[in-house]
Amino acid sequence: MSSVSRVHVIRQSATKAAKRPDVRLVISGPIGDVCAELDRLAALEQANMARAA
Repeated sequence: MSSVSRVHVIRQSATKAAKRPDVRLVISGPIGDVCAELDRLAALEQANMARAA
């Protein structure tokens, strides 16, 4: 498998009155690469939650 990412991730944030911003992601590319990116993002969020605890 190539180390070059074929996935495009677009992140758009809008600050709301609440403390959490409204974040939208657009992930496009081959399905296997998109799934791998979703796994990576989930692991990153899990690590961030563990640090915050």
